[in-house]
Amino acid sequence: MSTAATPNLLQKLKNGRNVYGTCFTSTGPMWPAVVKRAGLDFVFIDTEHIPLDRADLARMCQIFRALDITPIVRIPEPNPFLACQVIDGGALGVVAPYLESVAQIRELVGATKFRPLKGEKLHNYLNGVEEMSPTLQECITAHNASNICIANIESVPALERLNELLSVPGLDAVFIGPHDLSVSLGLPEQYDHPDFEAAVRSIIHQTRAKGLSIGIHFSLEPERQIKWMKEGVNIVVHSFDVALFSQRLQYDMNIIKKAAGELPNADASASLVV
Repeated sequence: MSTAATPNLLQKLKNGRNVYGTCFTSTGPMWPAVVKRAGLDFVFIDTEHIPLDRADLARMCQIFRALDITPIVRIPEPNPFLACQVIDGGALGVVAPYLESVAQIRELVGATKFRPLKGEKLHNYLNGVEEMSPTLQECITAHNASNICIANIESVPALERLNELLSVPGLDAVFIGPHDLSVSLGLPEQYDHPDFEAAVRSIIHQTRAKGLSIGIHFSLEPERQIKWMKEGVNIVVHSFDVALFSQRLQYDMNIIKKAAGELPNADASASLVV
């Protein structure tokens, strides 16, 4: 599939621009146009936690690309073959979850930046054992020019060796997984705890110092995104379709019930925060 009509998200990031997106789970054909009207640059499609089959995923990626929205897919595990598979289906960005070693990131780089090379030859190129010919280098670079390689950093071990992980050539960006990071820190869902905030701040600052882009995904109030943008986040992954629908539906129904003299939903206090 040609990417000529697709905005190059990677180039926007390299040019220092912020990019905006949301997590998306619905396979319904009417939803991509809603995302387009919201003016988003990308969608984050999570196959780690969401049950999506390969055909549905490919269909979603192709529709979003046709609308000039970049599909970024999180694969279920750090597996270079799964990364290649989702790119074959139309993904332009790949996120691998829970990365904690240089070898894992190097494999992700190989899958996203060196396709269609695999096996021993790829291993040799990635580890500097063998040098590519100029002809092959030109072909590989052109073939993968728009692909974005993103590492999920969401654990204490990853934080402790972050400088080493971020130094792997070919890595473009980091996504912070706040839930898993909070659990790894022993502070489950305590997103305002000073130690959690210190960890997030450290990841952001180290990532930006390496010249890489960074995002953090929250399904909470927009002010939380703004807070971390002030620290250096330039990939804004705000909420997801189910949370946004739930928030708005609860909010509207509570207004209607109050007008009818009925008690609002017991969860009214959380109606705009999921």
